[in-house]
Amino acid sequence: MIAGLYRPGDSPLHRAPVGAKLLALALGGTLLVLVHDPVAMASLFALALAAFRLGGLSIATGLRQLRPLLVIIAFLFVAQVWISGWGAAFTVSLRLSCLFLLASLVTLTTRVSDMVDTLERLLRPLQPLGLNPERVSLAISLAIRFVPALQSVLAEVREAQRARGLDRNMLALVVPLLVRTLKMADEVAEAIDARS
Repeated sequence: MIAGLYRPGDSPLHRAPVGAKLLALALGGTLLVLVHDPVAMASLFALALAAFRLGGLSIATGLRQLRPLLVIIAFLFVAQVWISGWGAAFTVSLRLSCLFLLASLVTLTTRVSDMVDTLERLLRPLQPLGLNPERVSLAISLAIRFVPALQSVLAEVREAQRARGLDRNMLALVVPLLVRTLKMADEVAEAIDARS
């Protein structure tokens, strides 16, 4: 699996406690779900990008984080235009982009090992209810490491389709990407099962 996304630094976000960052991410995700106005969502998107400066990172770094998600966002946008109209399409696409930016910001400013340790501590009180904190934290750390792997798969599929002359065909890009992503997800699930 590809190494985590963490970038060393001494910004306020790097120094912030891991639990506080995870709580802020959960609250931010909840807030994003509650916003339905495209203009408000565009403002939140701009704030999410600006938060990269607080992490000592450039806004260009934030935009690069969205690159592996662009095909999915475009597909979702087209589907939403067809189902619900332009306003809903912008809102849903920006909502997904904001959530991805915030999650990327947390992973860029937090070591995966620190996140896993914090999650295990936070989930330990739920162990008597049958929850396995180690298994949950392993699943989350694998999901975080899955992001750069997905970016690599997208680049490979795009390169293969370009060689076939299908680089402008969205379906020719989305279908192999989904198949390879599902295969990777199965491999991750097998790894989790093998560990437990």
